[in-house]
Amino acid sequence: MQDISEYLARLSAEGGLEPFMPTSRPLRVAYHDACHLAHAQGIKAEPRALIRMIPGVTLLEVPEGDLCCGSAGTYNIEQPELAGQLGDRKAKNVLSTQPDIVVSGNVGCHTQLQSHLGRLGSGVRVMHLVELLDLAYRGEL
Repeated sequence: MQDISEYLARLSAEGGLEPFMPTSRPLRVAYHDACHLAHAQGIKAEPRALIRMIPGVTLLEVPEGDLCCGSAGTYNIEQPELAGQLGDRKAKNVLSTQPDIVVSGNVGCHTQLQSHLGRLGSGVRVMHLVELLDLAYRGEL
């Protein structure tokens, strides 16, 4: 089994990935590494490479990028206070990059980030990597 970012990066390296449409304006995209991808599977370069392929996008590295967002499976249910602290810390780190969009490869991270960014009053859009790539292909970024 392989993550979609691995598959698409390999497809791109083999020349089998169509180019993305340029963005309508310059966009700043912060990428959050999901723990299962970065730590368990060692997948860090592939999502970043795909994001960098979108003309008009600047990829932003989140400070303390290796820090868990607090979602981690059932962690936010079993340890809600600690998960909340991690979520707030991650959201503040994300916002420090001044992104237009935040991207992650995990739906749990997506939900956690969206929740904590909202609590901080941010309207920054959070999406899965595949959503970003889909919008880029359709010229809707």
